[in-house]
Amino acid sequence: ELPPSEFMQVADSTWLVLSVVSNGREASGCQATGVTKIARSVIAPLAEHHVSVLMLSTYQTDFILVRERDLPVVIRTLAGEFDIYKEESGERVPVTCDDVSNGFLKPKAAASPTLHPVQSPQTRFCVLTVAPDTLPAIATVLIDVLFYSHSPPREAGAGSQDLDSITFFAFSLIEGYISIVMDAETQKRFPSDLLLTSSTGELWRMVRIGGQPLGFDECGIVAQIAEPLAAADISAYYISTFNFDHALVPEDGIAEVIQLLRQRQESGR
Repeated sequence: ELPPSEFMQVADSTWLVLSVVSNGREASGCQATGVTKIARSVIAPLAEHHVSVLMLSTYQTDFILVRERDLPVVIRTLAGEFDIYKEESGERVPVTCDDVSNGFLKPKAAASPTLHPVQSPQTRFCVLTVAPDTLPAIATVLIDVLFYSHSPPREAGAGSQDLDSITFFAFSLIEGYISIVMDAETQKRFPSDLLLTSSTGELWRMVRIGGQPLGFDECGIVAQIAEPLAAADISAYYISTFNFDHALVPEDGIAEVIQLLRQRQESGR
């Protein structure tokens, strides 16, 4: 429904959403656990089979987007570890490898993935949700933050490894569930009694991946972050965007995260 515009860029591929659930249920709890739990079982195998993914963590759960044309490889790769279903008219229908065998290609020999630079701004972020029926009460502030408050992003050099701050605001509305990521200063503009977060009120720091826009064809970008953090049992809240990827980690663990990623960077050279 969006009118064509010279200001709008649209990726060529159509993407499908994978939602990883446990025992047939969505992940319970009211706090993002991030990509750590699915790094070894989903993210790493897909990277090894040359499947490019977009990752979207929300307050409630995590979603993996894969290109529609890669679905046969995705099913073949994950069928040994998971029961896989597709939604038809609101019902879950089992999917087997035979259903998607057409077009399946065996993976090529694994190539060494590119290890992209990471930047860690000093900005502190909050991961929040809001009850849908209270959304009108914050609509005015939300519109102002989304469309009017932020100045155009300043250009950062491709070799820049350290940012003082970063402008980042993510709002998602998925099946009625609202998830918001905003910096701690922006949070002060919203009514505190309407924004829900974990009982600890934990703040997060960001690691931004890529010194320039990443594109959609390269594989292993999410794995570059997810695998070392999973090995260290560090949760990460991960959001892929059109230009860059972003991982949020608990503030008190940012030093360890940067050290782990730098070690991986050095070992990959």
